[in-house]
Amino acid sequence: MKPQHSTDNPWTTLESKPVYSNPWISVREDQVINPGGGQGIYGVVSMKNKAIGIIPVDEEGNTWLVGQYRYPLHEYSWEIPMGGGPVELDVLESAKRELKEETGFTATQWTNIGRIHTSNSVTDEEGFIFLAEDLTPGETEFEETEDIKIWKLPLPEAVRMVMDSEITDAISVAGLLKAEKILLTRRPK
Repeated sequence: MKPQHSTDNPWTTLESKPVYSNPWISVREDQVINPGGGQGIYGVVSMKNKAIGIIPVDEEGNTWLVGQYRYPLHEYSWEIPMGGGPVELDVLESAKRELKEETGFTATQWTNIGRIHTSNSVTDEEGFIFLAEDLTPGETEFEETEDIKIWKLPLPEAVRMVMDSEITDAISVAGLLKAEKILLTRRPK
């Protein structure tokens, strides 16, 4: 049974001060009283876009990962196709654009398979994950900052990479595991 809890905010914000802003994020520092009554600071990173992740899957059960060097981590990362979508734009429209940009694919069947908070102790980033099916290939439209490699592989192999911590991006981990589960439940018994 789910434990009962209050949904009231136990934090008190005394003051909030913007610290930094660029086209993608803003950072603020809040003076707070925490749930235990102690006074302190809380840093919050606010995202200016929604995070959008897509798991493209073809009729043979293959998916596509994109690989790129991730500057903050100082390492190469294999991930599902993803990017940012303007807050005011429908998340499905952003997903369609990101799939086309990073893989060249368009899809006729879209399923929203999840909403995710990527690191809810420090950021308000909200992500949406889509399963894209009935794929049609086309040309990629990489952004100037992207040096992306595309890799076609069976979905179970991508899930194995998640389980072996070869894929560590939070949206990719959640998306691949959910996509596999959803597709397995569709199979006739």
